[in-house]
Amino acid sequence: MLVHLSDEQQAFPAASLALREPNGLLAFGGSLSVSRLRMAYHNGIFPWYGQHDPILWWSPDPRAIFTADALHVSRSMRRFMATTPLRITINHDFAAVIRGCADTHAAAGCWIHSDMQQAYIALHHSGAAHSVEVWQQHHLVAGLYGVNVNGIFCAESMFQRHSNASKLALIQFARHYFAAGGTWLDAQMDNPHLASLGVRSIPRQHYLQQLRQNQQLQHDVSADFWTPRQLIII
Repeated sequence: MLVHLSDEQQAFPAASLALREPNGLLAFGGSLSVSRLRMAYHNGIFPWYGQHDPILWWSPDPRAIFTADALHVSRSMRRFMATTPLRITINHDFAAVIRGCADTHAAAGCWIHSDMQQAYIALHHSGAAHSVEVWQQHHLVAGLYGVNVNGIFCAESMFQRHSNASKLALIQFARHYFAAGGTWLDAQMDNPHLASLGVRSIPRQHYLQQLRQNQQLQHDVSADFWTPRQLIII
């Protein structure tokens, strides 16, 4: 049963109650406040809706994730990484990254509309949402953003204006994140592009169990990991 959230109601229904189709729709309504967004991600839930629609909340089953041992880097991508002059940074310009994602996906009926952008910028200022940027000299040519929840990074969207740049951002961020103790990169829903990079699908129940376990153990990457800096290509 689809649950209607009031503006004041903060608690979500259990993610396990989400509809199997389409893509784990769980609830509608509520707000995009920082506290509500934090609660959603801590319960395996995220918002995704059109600009003129009510806020829709989702928890897919199965869930698409990257793990440290399954991230696939092709030979051509390894050659690209060995020679590219592109630079990668973390948390240097969150607002520009989310705008880049919105602009790139606008033709497809973008869900990253102005309300979503402002909500995630506020979430970034609260310390929960983060960005990865790829630069060609001083020009932003790719990026991704997402939300960190106790050692699971929930990737929301990415864009590129330079060939292979978004792959570079994803692969290099993932390597640094896993090396710092991150458990998974959550890609939410599988697609052929992500599959080529090694994403795999797991039951939602497994995802929620890992999320709860990380929370109980207070497992996370160090707060210093999110300090704005350049990421060395490894």
